[in-house]
Amino acid sequence: MMKEWATVISWQNGVALLRCEPHSGCGSCNARSGCGSHLLNELGPESEHQLKIAISQPLEPGQKVEVGISEGSLLRSASLVYLTPLAGLIAGGALFQALFITDAFTALGSILGAGLGFLLARTLAARIEGKSDYQPTVLQIGLPPTAIRIQQE
Repeated sequence: MMKEWATVISWQNGVALLRCEPHSGCGSCNARSGCGSHLLNELGPESEHQLKIAISQPLEPGQKVEVGISEGSLLRSASLVYLTPLAGLIAGGALFQALFITDAFTALGSILGAGLGFLLARTLAARIEGKSDYQPTVLQIGLPPTAIRIQQE
């Protein structure tokens, strides 16, 4: 199970809107200055990811929630998104190479195959979108921010 902590933005009628902050690289070491993944993340724009999760327990804004998704569904989703267009690109290029023999038609076949692969991936993703295996689930709920009080002396 892949796990990540998220912050509650809002909760209304059993649906929570959560914000997940991206982390650089794998996050398993302190070699941030020499890590290629950290440097690549510094080049990109700062972004945050939002997701909606159905949860019956009322949540407060600012509350932390641990969400998880199974590795199998994550790998199947990644395969669908990356391998389907790649397979279309290779198959289209090979088919047009066999039919027309010129490089220009091979390139055109590759582009058409990749486009068809993207359309197939989009269609398949729409079919599996609502399935529960592909939805994140709430694993833990942290204390609301109002429950923690610091007493000063």
